[in-house]
Amino acid sequence: MPDARTLLICLLRTYLIGASFNTRGLQNIGIVYALEPGLRAIHQDPRACRDARKRYLRHFNTHPFWTPLLVGVFLSLEGNIARKTFPPELLASVKDTTVYTLSAIGDSVFGGSLLVFWSLVSCTLVVSGHEMAAALFTLSLFLGLQAFKALTFIAGLREGLKVLQRLKQWNLINWGDRIKMCNGLLLVVLLWRVWPHPAHGLPWGIACIMLSVAALMVGRFHISRIFLAACALAGAYALPWASDWMLLVPSF
Repeated sequence: MPDARTLLICLLRTYLIGASFNTRGLQNIGIVYALEPGLRAIHQDPRACRDARKRYLRHFNTHPFWTPLLVGVFLSLEGNIARKTFPPELLASVKDTTVYTLSAIGDSVFGGSLLVFWSLVSCTLVVSGHEMAAALFTLSLFLGLQAFKALTFIAGLREGLKVLQRLKQWNLINWGDRIKMCNGLLLVVLLWRVWPHPAHGLPWGIACIMLSVAALMVGRFHISRIFLAACALAGAYALPWASDWMLLVPSF
């Protein structure tokens, strides 16, 4: 197995996986670049190392927060291949299934939940006059992300495919849904903080109800968010015109 210095280089290289993004294999060159030091340490024979490289030059794309975990898992599998305890023919199907599953979870939990949670909390703190708290909150999440990457890299390296059972126990999809509900509440708080006339609660309440209805239409009926935003913009422009028109209509 690779020594600690080689493994550290592999971990640091995962931060550069998107530098060689391409339209054919997406992140394939980046994942090979991250694995390269470990592959050379595992496969002493140049031909075996070349064959190992080819196994990862196919299409590869996943959420960047999962890259350290996957690099650890792949290095663990390559060690098993070198010891002839894992057939290399199975790696392609295992790799694709694992990568695309984690990609979907990452987009939902990290991209669709946690990043939105960070932005809403930070914006709410800033508009409330707590800039230092927002900076400390951002720094704590950033450091937590680095710890998450390092720990998942080690777990993937030690446990291999068994680490996927641990991830299943975390129930990340349901946690993502819970965070999204918190995000809805945070959005209401943010709207209250930035509302230009906080003394007039009725327009604020109507705006929150309309926003909730829009979220329901997107989540339940899969209506385009761009279409709803265009309708809201058109309504905002049409409201003054409608008010003027109502004033011109004679009353009976």
